[in-house]
Amino acid sequence: MREYSEQEQVRMEKVAKIRETVNPYPERYEKTHSLKDARLLDDGTENVRLAGRIVFARKMGKLSFVRLRDMEGDMQLEFKIDEVGEENYEFFKKMIDIGDFVGAEGEIFTTQTGEKTLRVKNFTFLGKALRPLPEKFHGLTDTELKYRERYVDLIMNEETRKVFLGRSKLYAYIHKFLNENGFLEVETPILQMAVCGASAKPFYTHHNALDIDCNLRIAPETYLKQCIAGGFDKVYEVAKCFRNEGMDPEHLQEFTQVEWYASYWNFEDNIKFYQKFIRGLLQELVGTTKITYQEHELDFGQENWHRINYVEELTKKLGFDFLSIEDPNELKQKIVDQGLFTFDDLADYKSLSQIIDFAYKKLIRADIIEPTIIYNYPAVLIPLARRNDKDKRIIDVFQVLAGGTELCKAYSELVDPVIQREAFEDQLKAKAQGDEETMEMDESFLGAMEQGMPPISGLGFGIDRLMMLIFNQPSVRDVVLFPMMKSRD
Repeated sequence: MREYSEQEQVRMEKVAKIRETVNPYPERYEKTHSLKDARLLDDGTENVRLAGRIVFARKMGKLSFVRLRDMEGDMQLEFKIDEVGEENYEFFKKMIDIGDFVGAEGEIFTTQTGEKTLRVKNFTFLGKALRPLPEKFHGLTDTELKYRERYVDLIMNEETRKVFLGRSKLYAYIHKFLNENGFLEVETPILQMAVCGASAKPFYTHHNALDIDCNLRIAPETYLKQCIAGGFDKVYEVAKCFRNEGMDPEHLQEFTQVEWYASYWNFEDNIKFYQKFIRGLLQELVGTTKITYQEHELDFGQENWHRINYVEELTKKLGFDFLSIEDPNELKQKIVDQGLFTFDDLADYKSLSQIIDFAYKKLIRADIIEPTIIYNYPAVLIPLARRNDKDKRIIDVFQVLAGGTELCKAYSELVDPVIQREAFEDQLKAKAQGDEETMEMDESFLGAMEQGMPPISGLGFGIDRLMMLIFNQPSVRDVVLFPMMKSRD
């Protein structure tokens, strides 16, 4: 059984005393305004009923002040013995602590210092906090505590509240924007029977009732495109995805992915649509298309974003035609011969796609700051993308990068079932070479493609990484309410 601190024991004794007169955890309280809205009321407005957590209290003889807080605002309350009565005032002074919840009714006025305040006529005790609030959060020692006890972080840290209010507004904007542009929201399975939709290591589980092994969704892509085959014109999903990979400031194993797909679009249509989306989103969340991320100003309002041709640029950086090479060991040798990396640098990368992606991230992506469109990707990287009509080794793909991070990936979708099957077979070869992040042969998806699909373009982005950028946060854990943490010993 947990041992309670001295302060906690005192508070528990207060709960027992409060229980003698009122329920310390009442059922409900009727508010007339949020704290944010109450601050806008005219002086003299009466019968205002507010509620929130006490985060500050200055108790004096016959006059006291407290500060209430909720998610979107705070408000000062004035308690006077002449207004609430001697018995109630004594209860307030002795029984109510910082961290407790109260409801209060009274009249709005402004103090001589210009502080909008509620003059309390009567109040209701709404909940005792057994744990006292910390004085402040600061330093590296508190960073882990912020993630483990996010509820305390939200109470104490205005920046944290701003971030997570912004996240809620982001969800609302996504639905509003896509719905207004003709997209229909659907749900696809989290438990799946084929690893497909992205290059990643999955989580596995077992379905007891069916006695089959399953994997957790790494992406909703193949199911969303099956919806297109079934007749949906435009679809999207806000999807929880799971990838059993390493953790770093930009990656968590559980994350939220948004994907949308539109019939009859190509990737150029999606570029225009994404630019419209991101500009509207920034205006909605922060009121401007210019934001600061890691000391860099990023301007998403520019009409023409910078463009980089992936294949052309990487060919320049490597100094040879890397698309003509089919053997991973030969590609490694050529890269080492150019003096760009050592064999040790490349040791963890087994397949062509892994080696190419490593070189791209080190030689191209790391230097990108301003919003930039990367397009014309090597076909070996994405088996689900449409091959370019002029060169089958290239796919019609683009990514948007800013501040050195990838914000979205989109492409003209591959809808040719013969080429798709060949691409899956190439993935199986890469798996045999030791690449653990390849896709599997997805016969259900191939069946939908064989039934016939129109031209399609789809786009996906991670909400967590986008939140990091918009609110200038150093880690993905700072924008996820309850990130996975290693258990304490």
